[in-house]
Amino acid sequence: MTDDPVDRVIASWEHELPEVLYPTSELTKRIMLLAGELNSATRRVLRDLELTMAEFDVIVSLRRSGAPYRQKPSDLVRILLLSSGGTSNVTNQLVRRGLVVREPDPDDGRGTQVRLTPEGISLAEQAVKASSAAHAELWADIPADTLEAATAALRGLSARGR
Repeated sequence: MTDDPVDRVIASWEHELPEVLYPTSELTKRIMLLAGELNSATRRVLRDLELTMAEFDVIVSLRRSGAPYRQKPSDLVRILLLSSGGTSNVTNQLVRRGLVVREPDPDDGRGTQVRLTPEGISLAEQAVKASSAAHAELWADIPADTLEAATAALRGLSARGR
């Protein structure tokens, strides 16, 4: 028996219920395993910064949008795939922490936008740098050509859905 966890799962299903396996089963399990590792690395650095994943997603989305680092709540809902209620709750938490403010939408007098405060900008930059470094550490021993090939393969897989 192999020491690879995905190989063990696939072998178990081959023995127990082979009809649940498809040509994509191993790929799916490997992507899920890697996503879990990336998620764990991100959560670890966010815990040190006292941020939840949802808070991180919001402040990083705002920072990524460019100056003046603001977006409509409906755009955050669409980009982050959160419910409007969930986005509102996270925004409320960030407002209480002084990381974002709600302000009138300059293009729509009835609407509002969420904008990063200077403290929010600083924390967003710190969080994305820490997260990126943690992810890079996970891949540190992978040869560059392997990373490039994996990236190209995953780009091809994700592009087929568009």
